[in-house]
Amino acid sequence: MVLWVFGYGSLIWKAGFNYDERLSGFIKGYRRVFYQGSTDHRGTPDYPGRTVTLEPAPEEICYGVAYKVSQKEDIETAISYLEVREKQYDQKVYLDFYTESTSSTPAVSNVLVYVASSDKKLNQNYLGPASLEELAKQIVRAEGPSGPNRDYLFQLEKALIELGCKDAHVMDLAREVRCILSKEVKSLEDGDLCELE
Repeated sequence: MVLWVFGYGSLIWKAGFNYDERLSGFIKGYRRVFYQGSTDHRGTPDYPGRTVTLEPAPEEICYGVAYKVSQKEDIETAISYLEVREKQYDQKVYLDFYTESTSSTPAVSNVLVYVASSDKKLNQNYLGPASLEELAKQIVRAEGPSGPNRDYLFQLEKALIELGCKDAHVMDLAREVRCILSKEVKSLEDGDLCELE
Protein backbone atom coordinates (compact mmCIF):
# COMPACT_ATOMS: atom_id res chain seq x y z
CA MET A 1 0.00 0.00 0.00
CA VAL A 2 1.22 3.48 -0.90
CA LEU A 3 -0.23 6.77 0.31
CA TRP A 4 -0.09 9.92 -1.80
CA VAL A 5 -1.13 13.23 -0.22
CA PHE A 6 -1.64 16.52 -2.08
CA GLY A 7 -0.67 19.74 -0.34
CA TYR A 8 -2.00 23.06 -1.62
CA GLY A 9 -1.57 25.19 1.53
CA SER A 10 0.91 24.88 4.40
CA LEU A 11 1.62 21.26 3.45
CA ILE A 12 3.63 22.65 0.53
CA TRP A 13 6.37 24.03 2.79
CA LYS A 14 5.83 21.95 5.94
CA ALA A 15 4.84 18.31 5.50
CA GLY A 16 5.26 17.28 9.13
CA PHE A 17 5.58 13.56 8.31
CA ASN A 18 8.12 11.23 6.71
CA TYR A 19 7.80 10.75 2.97
CA ASP A 20 9.74 8.99 0.22
CA GLU A 21 9.11 11.34 -2.68
CA ARG A 22 7.82 14.87 -3.28
CA LEU A 23 6.46 15.88 -6.69
CA SER A 24 5.45 19.34 -7.91
CA GLY A 25 2.33 19.49 -10.01
CA PHE A 26 -1.37 20.21 -10.00
CA ILE A 27 -4.91 18.92 -9.74
CA LYS A 28 -7.66 19.83 -12.21
CA GLY A 29 -11.12 21.24 -11.65
CA TYR A 30 -10.39 23.20 -8.47
CA ARG A 31 -9.09 26.58 -7.39
CA ARG A 32 -7.43 27.65 -4.14
CA VAL A 33 -9.42 30.20 -2.06
CA PHE A 34 -8.98 31.80 1.38
CA TYR A 35 -12.48 30.83 2.51
CA GLN A 36 -11.73 28.56 5.48
CA GLY A 37 -11.64 29.91 9.02
CA SER A 38 -8.76 28.78 11.22
CA THR A 39 -9.49 28.76 14.94
CA ASP A 40 -6.74 26.32 15.92
CA HIS A 41 -3.64 27.31 13.90
CA ARG A 42 -3.75 30.82 12.43
CA GLY A 43 -6.51 32.34 14.53
CA THR A 44 -8.68 31.78 17.58
CA PRO A 45 -12.36 30.97 18.12
CA ASP A 46 -12.89 34.67 18.98
CA TYR A 47 -10.99 35.90 15.93
CA PRO A 48 -10.49 33.25 13.22
CA GLY A 49 -7.73 33.51 10.69
CA ARG A 50 -8.20 32.52 7.06
CA THR A 51 -6.56 29.57 5.37
CA VAL A 52 -7.01 28.02 1.95
CA THR A 53 -9.45 25.41 0.84
CA LEU A 54 -10.47 24.20 -2.60
CA GLU A 55 -13.50 25.32 -4.54
CA PRO A 56 -14.77 23.43 -7.60
CA ALA A 57 -13.82 25.32 -10.77
CA PRO A 58 -14.15 23.13 -13.88
CA GLU A 59 -11.72 25.02 -16.11
CA GLU A 60 -9.04 25.73 -13.50
CA ILE A 61 -6.05 23.93 -12.02
CA CYS A 62 -4.48 24.18 -8.58
CA TYR A 63 -0.72 23.83 -8.16
CA GLY A 64 0.88 22.20 -5.15
CA VAL A 65 2.93 19.17 -4.18
CA ALA A 66 2.21 15.47 -3.78
CA TYR A 67 3.96 13.39 -1.15
CA LYS A 68 4.50 9.66 -1.50
CA VAL A 69 4.56 7.63 1.71
CA SER A 70 5.25 3.93 1.25
CA GLN A 71 6.39 2.40 4.55
CA LYS A 72 3.48 0.92 6.56
CA GLU A 73 4.55 2.60 9.80
CA ASP A 74 5.10 5.95 8.05
CA ILE A 75 1.64 5.74 6.44
CA GLU A 76 -0.03 5.12 9.81
CA THR A 77 1.91 7.97 11.41
CA ALA A 78 1.19 10.36 8.52
CA ILE A 79 -2.56 9.63 8.59
CA SER A 80 -2.74 10.05 12.38
CA TYR A 81 -0.82 13.33 12.12
CA LEU A 82 -2.93 14.68 9.22
CA GLU A 83 -6.23 13.77 10.92
CA VAL A 84 -5.26 16.13 13.76
CA ARG A 85 -3.63 18.83 11.64
CA GLU A 86 -6.47 18.94 9.10
CA LYS A 87 -9.31 18.35 11.57
CA GLN A 88 -11.13 21.52 10.51
CA TYR A 89 -11.30 20.18 6.94
CA ASP A 90 -14.44 18.05 6.76
CA GLN A 91 -13.92 16.26 3.43
CA LYS A 92 -11.34 13.85 2.09
CA VAL A 93 -11.33 13.43 -1.68
CA TYR A 94 -9.12 11.35 -3.96
CA LEU A 95 -8.05 13.09 -7.14
CA ASP A 96 -5.73 12.73 -10.10
CA PHE A 97 -2.40 14.56 -9.85
CA TYR A 98 -0.54 15.84 -12.91
CA THR A 99 3.06 16.93 -13.35
CA GLU A 100 2.96 17.89 -17.05
CA SER A 101 0.63 20.58 -18.38
CA THR A 102 0.42 18.88 -21.78
CA SER A 103 -0.39 15.42 -20.43
CA SER A 104 -3.93 14.06 -20.29
CA THR A 105 -2.73 11.10 -18.22
CA PRO A 106 -2.21 11.72 -14.49
CA ALA A 107 1.22 11.12 -12.95
CA VAL A 108 -0.55 9.69 -9.90
CA SER A 109 -4.18 8.68 -9.34
CA ASN A 110 -6.10 8.61 -6.07
CA VAL A 111 -4.08 11.28 -4.28
CA LEU A 112 -5.60 12.14 -0.89
CA VAL A 113 -6.73 15.78 -0.60
CA TYR A 114 -8.21 17.44 2.49
CA VAL A 115 -10.95 19.94 1.62
CA ALA A 116 -13.00 22.27 3.80
CA SER A 117 -16.48 22.28 2.29
CA SER A 118 -18.86 25.24 2.13
CA ASP A 119 -21.54 23.28 4.02
CA LYS A 120 -21.91 25.15 7.33
CA LYS A 121 -23.65 22.14 8.92
CA LEU A 122 -20.56 19.98 8.35
CA ASN A 123 -17.93 22.71 8.48
CA GLN A 124 -18.74 25.34 11.08
CA ASN A 125 -15.45 27.17 10.37
CA TYR A 126 -16.28 27.95 6.75
CA LEU A 127 -16.16 31.74 6.29
CA GLY A 128 -16.77 31.98 2.55
CA PRO A 129 -16.02 34.70 0.05
CA ALA A 130 -15.26 38.31 0.95
CA SER A 131 -13.75 41.29 -0.83
CA LEU A 132 -9.97 41.39 -1.19
CA GLU A 133 -9.84 44.24 1.33
CA GLU A 134 -11.95 42.36 3.90
CA LEU A 135 -9.86 39.21 3.50
CA ALA A 136 -6.65 41.21 3.92
CA LYS A 137 -7.88 43.08 7.02
CA GLN A 138 -8.84 39.82 8.70
CA ILE A 139 -5.50 38.18 7.83
CA VAL A 140 -3.52 41.18 9.15
CA ARG A 141 -5.21 41.00 12.58
CA ALA A 142 -5.53 37.22 13.08
CA GLU A 143 -2.98 35.21 15.03
CA GLY A 144 -3.10 31.71 16.51
CA PRO A 145 -0.92 29.01 18.08
CA SER A 146 0.92 28.46 14.78
CA GLY A 147 1.67 32.18 14.42
CA PRO A 148 0.31 35.23 12.59
CA ASN A 149 -2.13 34.58 9.76
CA ARG A 150 -0.09 36.91 7.51
CA ASP A 151 2.94 34.58 7.83
CA TYR A 152 0.83 31.72 6.45
CA LEU A 153 -0.14 33.86 3.46
CA PHE A 154 3.42 35.07 2.78
CA GLN A 155 4.87 31.55 3.14
CA LEU A 156 2.25 30.21 0.74
CA GLU A 157 3.03 32.94 -1.79
CA LYS A 158 6.78 32.20 -1.54
CA ALA A 159 6.29 28.41 -1.77
CA LEU A 160 4.10 28.75 -4.87
CA ILE A 161 6.58 31.09 -6.58
CA GLU A 162 9.31 28.51 -5.87
CA LEU A 163 7.12 25.96 -7.66
CA GLY A 164 6.87 28.33 -10.63
CA CYS A 165 3.20 29.10 -9.91
CA LYS A 166 1.82 32.62 -9.89
CA ASP A 167 -1.54 32.18 -8.16
CA ALA A 168 -3.40 35.47 -8.75
CA HIS A 169 -5.69 35.06 -5.71
CA VAL A 170 -2.73 34.48 -3.35
CA MET A 171 -0.53 37.19 -4.89
CA ASP A 172 -3.28 39.84 -4.93
CA LEU A 173 -4.12 39.08 -1.32
CA ALA A 174 -0.46 39.21 -0.25
CA ARG A 175 -0.09 42.57 -2.00
CA GLU A 176 -3.17 43.93 -0.21
CA VAL A 177 -1.89 42.71 3.17
CA ARG A 178 1.50 44.38 2.55
CA CYS A 179 -0.37 47.58 1.70
CA ILE A 180 -2.22 47.56 4.99
CA LEU A 181 0.96 46.79 6.93
CA SER A 182 2.86 49.57 5.15
CA LYS A 183 0.12 52.05 5.99
CA GLU A 184 0.24 51.02 9.63
CA VAL A 185 4.01 51.52 9.79
CA LYS A 186 4.09 54.91 8.12
CA SER A 187 1.23 57.20 7.38
CA LEU A 188 1.61 58.46 3.86
CA GLU A 189 0.60 62.04 3.33
CA ASP A 190 0.96 62.00 -0.43
CA GLY A 191 -1.05 59.39 -2.31
CA ASP A 192 -2.19 55.90 -1.40
CA LEU A 193 0.41 53.11 -1.47
CA CYS A 194 -2.28 50.60 -2.38
CA GLU A 195 -3.16 52.57 -5.48
CA LEU A 196 0.50 53.08 -6.40
CA GLU A 197 1.09 49.35 -6.48
